[in-house]
Amino acid sequence: MMAAKPQYRGRFAPSPTGPLHMGSLLTALASYLHARSASGLWLLRIEDIDPPREVPGASDSILRSLEAHGLHWDESVLFQSTRLDAYAEALNTLKASGRLFPCSCTRATLGPGGSCLRRCKPGPDDPTALRIQLDESMGFEDQILGTQAPPGESGDLVLRRKDGLYAYALAVVVDDARQGVTHVVRGADLLPQTFAQLELLTLLHSPRPDYAHLPIVCDHRGTKLSKQAGAPAIDDKRALNNLRDALRLLRQPCADSPAATVDELLVQATADWDPRALARAAKEVLVYH
Repeated sequence: MMAAKPQYRGRFAPSPTGPLHMGSLLTALASYLHARSASGLWLLRIEDIDPPREVPGASDSILRSLEAHGLHWDESVLFQSTRLDAYAEALNTLKASGRLFPCSCTRATLGPGGSCLRRCKPGPDDPTALRIQLDESMGFEDQILGTQAPPGESGDLVLRRKDGLYAYALAVVVDDARQGVTHVVRGADLLPQTFAQLELLTLLHSPRPDYAHLPIVCDHRGTKLSKQAGAPAIDDKRALNNLRDALRLLRQPCADSPAATVDELLVQATADWDPRALARAAKEVLVYH
């Protein structure tokens, strides 16, 4: 008898480095609709493991914006700042692979692709990052972009920084496993990291989620919408219009529906959700004015 397929468990995992902008709302909405259309759960994780980059009050602002846009999550919010013991345990597991090594390289001395590959020789008093050497030989089938072949060259990845903070690459795979995430819907800017994350999941004996990478939203200058580039915060008071704008960018058929409320629009958007439109949109530049 075949084992039952696990229930769909998706997630949205913003960093509290500022309020939500249209690019992050689009990701939240797409991941929400992908989960709800599959009668699945939608989880929320706040990736607050980089205090120097975090903005005071940003976590609360993100939660309020999601609620204002009708994007209500299932289960308790997972804050990565409470998970440091789990990341330390994962590092201990990875040490058994024999691939971890200390690195004292600066950005100026790193090799191609930001790799060290054990060329440096840290002194006893040198601050060091902890890196892992990877094969990156695993391809995967992206639910939007199709077959993704592996890079075909080995590299390495920082798992713990010189300042002692854990890196996103480690925390994201540990927490996807912890939350039982079966599907990851996120921006295509994270696509290159997926190959390394798949390898880490294998080394940690964790299941592999299915991945779907969304087209990147740019401004009129062709610059990706991001907090670093100064993308404006979304206005929670115009939540219905914001959702319509995001649905248009996602090429969804219900963007111009006569729904009068956020909840009505989300119900219709869930029923009409068309991932094939995302595949068509992936071939275009999504521009938000």
